[in-house]
Amino acid sequence: MHPEIHLALHHARAAELRGEAEDHCLAARPPRHLRTRLGWTLVEVGLRLATPRPALAP
Repeated sequence: MHPEIHLALHHARAAELRGEAEDHCLAARPPRHLRTRLGWTLVEVGLRLATPRPALAP
C-alpha cells in the first residue's frame, strides 16, 4: 500500500473514532446548564443547613 494512501486511511479512521468518542461523551453527561443549576441548588441547600436558625422569642 502506498504510504500516502495509508496515511489518508489513518486520518479518516481517526476522525471516525473522534466522532464516536464525542457522541459517547455527550450521551453520557447531562446538559451543562442542568449540571450548573443542580450544583447551585446543592450549594444553597448546604448553606441553609449550615446556617443556624435564629432562636424564637416566647
